Order: sequence, then structure tokens, then C-alpha cells
Amino acid sequence: MGNEDPKRWEQQVRDAALRVEEDLRRVVVYINDQVVPEIRLNGSHALRAAAAELQKLAQRMDDRSAAAHGQGPPAPPAPEPDKDKPQP
Repeated sequence: MGNEDPKRWEQQVRDAALRVEEDLRRVVVYINDQVVPEIRLNGSHALRAAAAELQKLAQRMDDRSAAAHGQGPPAPPAPEPDKDKPQP
């Protein structure tokens, strides 16, 4: 009985490790098949929105700096064409 319990315990650990490895493989497949394509599709939109907000923040910072130095606000930069929209 003394020798059987450690072997049984070791086998249970091996079985659990195999189940964890199988589950991990399924998670990786799910991420690659479902999550990554969604991020690639919508990630560029999120980056463009963040870039637009950062542009607004930079403009407000420039405006405050100019007002603090007694200058009028600088002319806003010309908008860049949106690369996703078809050009006329």
C-alpha cells in the first residue's frame, strides 16, 4: 500500500498535466482563430480614434501655451486625408 499511493498520486498529476496541456492548446487555437482576426479588423479603427484624440489634446496644449505667452492660437494643421476612405 505504501508504494501504490505515491504512484497513484503521480499518475493523477500526469493526467492533470495532460488535461491542462489540451486545454491550453484549445485556448491558443481559439485566440488565433477568433480573437486575433477581430483585433486586426477593429484595431486600426481604435488606433485612429486614439490618434484623433491625441491630436485634439496636442492642439489644446498648443493653444494654452500660446495664450500663456500672449500670442494668439496657432493655425490648426491641415487635416490629413483618411487612408481608409476612397479619394475622389
